[in-house]
Amino acid sequence: MPPSTRPPVSFLPVTLRLESRQCLVVGGGDAAAHKVSLLIGAGAAVRVVATELCAELRLLLQTGRIGHEVRPFCPEDLVGCALVIAATDDEALGRQVSQLARATGLPVNVVDHPELSSFVMPSVLDRSPLTVAISTGGASPMLARLLRARLETLVPSAYGRLAALMQSVRDPVRHRFPDVRERRRFWESVLSGPIAEMIFAGQDQAALAALQRQLEGPREISHQGEVYLVGGGPGDPDLLTFRALRLMQQADVVLYDRLVAPAIVELCRKEAERIYVGKEMDRHAVPQQEMNELLVRLAKQGKRVLRLKGGDPFIFGRGGEEIDRLAEAGVSFQVVPGITAASGCAAYSGIPLTHRDYAQSCVFVTAHLKEGKLELNWRALAQPRQTLAVYMGVQSMDVLCRALVEHGMSASTPAAVIERGTTARQRVFVGDLGSMPRLIDEHGVQPPAMAIIGEVVKLREKLAWYGVGGDVHPPR
Repeated sequence: MPPSTRPPVSFLPVTLRLESRQCLVVGGGDAAAHKVSLLIGAGAAVRVVATELCAELRLLLQTGRIGHEVRPFCPEDLVGCALVIAATDDEALGRQVSQLARATGLPVNVVDHPELSSFVMPSVLDRSPLTVAISTGGASPMLARLLRARLETLVPSAYGRLAALMQSVRDPVRHRFPDVRERRRFWESVLSGPIAEMIFAGQDQAALAALQRQLEGPREISHQGEVYLVGGGPGDPDLLTFRALRLMQQADVVLYDRLVAPAIVELCRKEAERIYVGKEMDRHAVPQQEMNELLVRLAKQGKRVLRLKGGDPFIFGRGGEEIDRLAEAGVSFQVVPGITAASGCAAYSGIPLTHRDYAQSCVFVTAHLKEGKLELNWRALAQPRQTLAVYMGVQSMDVLCRALVEHGMSASTPAAVIERGTTARQRVFVGDLGSMPRLIDEHGVQPPAMAIIGEVVKLREKLAWYGVGGDVHPPR
């Protein structure tokens, strides 16, 4: 944009060092309390001048975190201050504080009056020592807060620890890489490689040791591969965790199966190689043993490998087998849990898995047939006041329902099957043990589908909230 047409900038974004410096806040209400908390967070010595204090400020006073002058503001209050904030509904008082402060060159902020302020307080995303400040120059504080909330989802709290780690080795890095371009490449390798991932995974000491090794020796840590075992949830992309989405965006290779919704696969890094490794009943695109070896091989090529699974990788996802092989091969990995199909489908169908009046326990069970049979602890499953959450039960529903009835469960026990739960194609079929196999056959229910068996299914009619599809009930 040419300088002549560029919009004026009212405030220059800066950060101030206020540690142990005297700061004055005029006013004792909620607005003042908010500003005081920000100043305390910056290490300032805060003094409040007000005839009354709100509850939050009274608590800070009782704990010795602020000083308080119980009287109206006077000009002498500005002496010795590093900055002053007027947080009061009295516009004339705010104008007075502004004029006196400006006359002495003292930075001043008058809450909700940017025209009287020499600085404005931004909306702050705090990942100390990393901070992100968002300001609209006083035009719309609400918009700044909204943007901060959006950034909260994109900047994990671990970034603060990562910044602290980098700060701790700044001098050794500057000594080792005097050339600015070399130093920049070094930091880029740290921020986009395994060292940063160690911090994100809570392995701070391991990250520090790896960083020191990289500084002291020729070993290129950035060439080490890693595997991310990530739960993609039951289907709705909004149910992904922040960590899952971050790893999906940085992987070099993505291995996904048929239980991962296409909308979730599309959120992976566009440049990543994608390998379909889906499993269907009696048909495996990649057998499990080959899958385990493929993960090892790709990681040892220095690639960041995303193993994306539907639901949660540790609940009927065979994730334990995969990381067992990775550990055996000395490959770094991390596991990100996902919302499992049972909780996701139950929530989106309006069927609580437990309820004080209907069920005090819930059992997760897989009903995958082996040679046409189900080998389950039927006595333990056919218990009263218990919910059964059944995975992989579409093909075996007739065997499952018949066996439960044979072991004491009533054929009229409520049951539901949720097909493609949490997605826009969700369908819910409500019946009982006697009718459920027929409903599945008549309506061509296909995996992925989740069955819920127990008295809690009665609550579906009252608690259903997700506005897609509809119930299909058996004829009476």
